[in-house]
Amino acid sequence: MRAAGRPLSSLLESTTHADVCVIGAGIAGLSVAYQLCRAGRSVIVLEAHEIGSGETGRTTAHLVNALDERYCEIARLHGEHGARLAASSHTRAIEEIESIVNRERIDCEFERLPGYLFAPAGDDPGILNRELEAAHQAGLVEVELIPRAPLVGFETGPCLRFPNQGQFHPFKYLSGLATAIQGMGGIIHTNTHVTRIGGGAHARVETSGGPVVPAKFVVVATNTPANDLITIHTKQAAYRSYVIGAHIPKGSVTRALYWDTLDPFHYVRVQAETDAHDVLIVGGEDHRTGQADETGERFSSLAAWALERFPMIDYVPYRWSGQVMQSIDGLAFIGRNPGDEPNVLIVTGDSGNGMTHGTIAGLLLTDLILGKTNPWTSLYDPARISLRSAGRFLALTANTAAQYADLITPGEIDSTDQIHPDAGAILRRGLSKVAVYRDKKGCLNEFSAVCPHLGCVVNWNITEKTWDCPCHGSRFEAMGGVISGPAESGLKSAQ
Repeated sequence: MRAAGRPLSSLLESTTHADVCVIGAGIAGLSVAYQLCRAGRSVIVLEAHEIGSGETGRTTAHLVNALDERYCEIARLHGEHGARLAASSHTRAIEEIESIVNRERIDCEFERLPGYLFAPAGDDPGILNRELEAAHQAGLVEVELIPRAPLVGFETGPCLRFPNQGQFHPFKYLSGLATAIQGMGGIIHTNTHVTRIGGGAHARVETSGGPVVPAKFVVVATNTPANDLITIHTKQAAYRSYVIGAHIPKGSVTRALYWDTLDPFHYVRVQAETDAHDVLIVGGEDHRTGQADETGERFSSLAAWALERFPMIDYVPYRWSGQVMQSIDGLAFIGRNPGDEPNVLIVTGDSGNGMTHGTIAGLLLTDLILGKTNPWTSLYDPARISLRSAGRFLALTANTAAQYADLITPGEIDSTDQIHPDAGAILRRGLSKVAVYRDKKGCLNEFSAVCPHLGCVVNWNITEKTWDCPCHGSRFEAMGGVISGPAESGLKSAQ
């Protein structure tokens, strides 16, 4: 995606100074850059690919204070005061998006609309009463329990109505942000891969082409921070979440946000497309990245779920997946990077609410850089430790440790002859495991199957034609190039 203002460019100069260097041009990175530019700071944004090419480009764009981690659980993990701060900060994020849209006149189809949370048959119906009480205690006093969601032919049963939620077109919003940033003097360099980040008195960001950006502060807004080797990655896990877009007759589904209470849960909204039809966007079927076979079945399951409840669906022309970084306590990590220099800040752990968490990051990190007090600092502090989430931490650690057993197991195949064109598999060769991809022309390409981050064995994603790390969520192209971190480099050639 290109901004509508001045053209974006690759970083060609040998040295370019800035008050703040922001790495990543998704919702979080551009929100931070926008707020800092408004505060009069010089900002350079570095993006490895194009604006919105990461997870923001894969979002279903629910703008909510009805969080994926229910308020009854947030209150347990963060206390009642923490739950109130979570509710108020996400409410503020929606308001800030609306304010930016109006101030910058961004035509991104932003609209306010209600959201409905329902418990499907077989789930605990008491969860709605508990969540209603917790939401009220968190300050969301307008949330109400109603008999059913406003859907024709789909009897949801009792549900919670969350007013004043929102949705928008994420690419159009990012384009508007980029234009505004450039209009205020900010600089955005796309197709610029960062190779090293150093903080301290002489903070600097090095890039693959050689140019260096010295800065007073560095903000890493890359979904998962590649500059952090271990600490943050022990407190969050990567999940793939699947989405389909189905054509439905115009106006056949009430425009709102819909969620159920299953685990993993489903999330639904309506997107206008033409005068004749809308697109029903349905997501769910989450699983730990790199830890599921036959990922294509996830799309089939979503379609079956949707067809049963929305029989007006014509056909399903769209499908995609995204990566959710789920923190162990349900809230993002926004602030100074633990164990790093104080002028290196991160935003990660979106926990399924990346659009609002990213907007919160713009407000919170700007205050931290400007030396202002912000009431959300402790709640989102990346260094936070909570005994209440100890059980989740132990489960996450055990799951990750179990993946290393793949280093000593046999390969998936005995011979490369078993690999079809445009497919991949893991082969054991002596003491090593090799990731083998046969391209569409039938040529074999071999790489080390060991993720360069912390040494887990990657798995082949048959649907997206990628190599996915089951430990910390790094993803690689079929030909080994890195797609997303925390790995900073691609799979090494085994040939």
